Amino acid sequence: MKMNIPTMFTWLRILLIPVFVGAFYWPDNLHQLGLKPSHLVNVTATAIFAIAAITDWLDGYLARKLNQTSAFGAFLDPVADKLMVAAALIVLIKFDRVGEIVSLIIIGREIAISALREWMAGQGQGSSVGVATIGKIKTTAQMLAILLLLYWDNIDLGELGVFPTKVVGNVLILVAAFLTLLSMAYYLKIALPQIKAK
Repeated sequence: MKMNIPTMFTWLRILLIPVFVGAFYWPDNLHQLGLKPSHLVNVTATAIFAIAAITDWLDGYLARKLNQTSAFGAFLDPVADKLMVAAALIVLIKFDRVGEIVSLIIIGREIAISALREWMAGQGQGSSVGVATIGKIKTTAQMLAILLLLYWDNIDLGELGVFPTKVVGNVLILVAAFLTLLSMAYYLKIALPQIKAK
């Protein structure tokens, strides 16, 4: 495995996952810092997830800019994305900020489409199920929703001024779930001729 700058950012994203999850299990004796513990945890977790999201964009940009694309990087990047999103959704379920069904739809779709892409690649048709515009819109809505739901809590500090983080986060995660199903149908429609041929 040849290590390059984009791959290093992808590995960083994976390494941030236990740090992100661990942030929610800090002890509650943080009052001496002048912030309510639950809110400090939320801010920290949101910041870690935001850094991970930035590295997701950055590794793809650098891979193209520096011409450092690789087969391993192409494999590892979506794996890192899915692990980070799954970890965030599981944490949000635990703290009752997102529904189990919505999370199951999103995580299940990621697993199903990853398997479909792998199968299509084995059939020499991998490029036909590349990332579509609807998938990019879904990802944007999903990432914004997760950031807002990570930041929100049951205290006044949990809102960004007058911006309703909980309401907007919940709306966006429902939009993401709908687009998740829509994009899965889109990819399955593309793959259907190949599936029928087998």
